[in-house]
Amino acid sequence: MTVFSRYCRSVLSVPATAPLRFTSCHRSGADMCVVDLEDSVSPHRKDEARQGAPEFFKDPSAPRCGIRVNAVTDPDGLRDLLALPHYPVRPSFVHLPKVESPRDIEIVDHVLGDDPPDLFAVIETPRGVQNLAAIAGAGSSLRGLIFGAADYAAALGIALDWEPLVAARAMVVNAARAAGLLAIDSPTFELGDVALVREEATKARRLGFSGKIAVHPRQVPVLTEVFSPDTDQLAHAGRIVAAGGNGVATVDGRMVGKPFFEESRRLLDEFGHPPAQPLLPHPDGGLR
Repeated sequence: MTVFSRYCRSVLSVPATAPLRFTSCHRSGADMCVVDLEDSVSPHRKDEARQGAPEFFKDPSAPRCGIRVNAVTDPDGLRDLLALPHYPVRPSFVHLPKVESPRDIEIVDHVLGDDPPDLFAVIETPRGVQNLAAIAGAGSSLRGLIFGAADYAAALGIALDWEPLVAARAMVVNAARAAGLLAIDSPTFELGDVALVREEATKARRLGFSGKIAVHPRQVPVLTEVFSPDTDQLAHAGRIVAAGGNGVATVDGRMVGKPFFEESRRLLDEFGHPPAQPLLPHPDGGLR
């Protein structure tokens, strides 16, 4: 079954140097709202971004809000991390770019103390992909992996298209799921092509990603929809749960076992039960 999660279906960021856009990010409907100190901020404005970022977290009505810091191998990344404990309102998560080893995660955990926010490691270099298993197993604060397609494609010298990058995407998902983590896909960078956003989001969901990054608020509703179970999927999960969790059963003409029962229960717990439907006997046994 496809793994869905309300935590990270849609992720939207805004530069810390653009405070007039903070409210539109908060009101976008994204599951994760991110204030960015990294790629969207030019080198000569890093200090300005660091000083302005705390304002992003002061709206009590905003949804889950976090921050993307600079890489820990960059002096600005260390400055970003050292500033976080002094924010009046603490970010609920941190996106850490260019993670290439478990040591990067350990540095963040050490700097942020005994109760760090959720950490998401951005995998966007060949070395990061090579060390995926070790990275995914590092640090109790690590909640997910994010695939960074643009930097990864540039490092390999290949086109930023779906097909050349599908193998790396699958590796990120596999490492995340093996470690019990969430997996978030890279953005679709074409701002005006909503159909392409839907197409790539659907492919990412089928690979096992739980969400995708948006580069514009208009992409957020599409991502939230694609990475949410529809009524039929919830109804199917309900029938699987109703069939019981002992041994195997046939539901909708398909054999299901323990993994299906467990995932269906989790799905219903998170997204709710659909309207009740009658359970009919299936000719091969079980329910439909």
